[in-house]
Amino acid sequence: MEISDIWVEKYRPSTLDDIVLTQDAREYFETVRQSGHLPNLLLVGNPGVGKTTLAKIIINDLLKTQYLYINASDENGIDTIRTKVLNFAQTQSLFGTIKVIVLDECDGLSLDAQKALRNSIEEYHDIARFVLTANYQHKIIPALQSRCHTFVLTPPKEEYVKRVLHVINEENISIEQSNLSELINRSYPDLRRCINSIQKYVISGKNSNVVNGADNVITKSLELLKKKELYKVRKFIIENESAFSNDYDTLFKVLFDKLYNNELEVSEQKNRDCMITVSEYYYRNNIVIDKEINFYTCLIELSRHIL
Repeated sequence: MEISDIWVEKYRPSTLDDIVLTQDAREYFETVRQSGHLPNLLLVGNPGVGKTTLAKIIINDLLKTQYLYINASDENGIDTIRTKVLNFAQTQSLFGTIKVIVLDECDGLSLDAQKALRNSIEEYHDIARFVLTANYQHKIIPALQSRCHTFVLTPPKEEYVKRVLHVINEENISIEQSNLSELINRSYPDLRRCINSIQKYVISGKNSNVVNGADNVITKSLELLKKKELYKVRKFIIENESAFSNDYDTLFKVLFDKLYNNELEVSEQKNRDCMITVSEYYYRNNIVIDKEINFYTCLIELSRHIL
């Protein structure tokens, strides 16, 4: 499949007008466009809400300036700050304007790297701005947060739905309303996951309900978990990956919803511990190589809370 055939890339917003934002956020960044003044930013939100896309729009649409992009989940050590960031910040801008350094998923930076970044923000304030993105704000040290203007990105549900419907209409496809509603509710606020799931429906040539498949897999897995049959759990999940189209993001979301409703019927404290565990492994799901092993390890951790 060509990258142009991947819908999340095909419909990735490239301008401020296209991206799904709250009205307050839209007005703020319109002010940035008009004034040309950009503070250091920390963009926080769930995976798929548009943090990276917004950072690129700030650079390419609002400011049109020279920039450095670093995926901090891959390059998370202090050497990244000492070499790439400082080398870029120290050089003169080709356009005679403020340069921008984007550190994507900076909650993956080590503690030492975050401390070094804090110092860099102060030292190069006259010639560079920093745009940081993070899934988890609490993993960013307070000294770094205090040097940034923080935006917590949560797309308005109505605008989120409009964007999904826009993709469906542009692709001229048909999805049963009940399936679409369930998919939107399960995916929100992760627009990327919603669009990816819809494309899976089309590619598979059937209007299968991935969410219902995931629901059935989780229900059976929890039953086996309560019976302490951990090895059977993994075997069952592997054998039924087709039921949820190998979409472990949806599997985590369904699992969290069931815990939220305390379908394990455990104490409030144990249930809270379970939800925290699932959220942590869900975060790792975006960076691990083997998603099945990550999910199974999550279930093992859950068993320690409930058995």
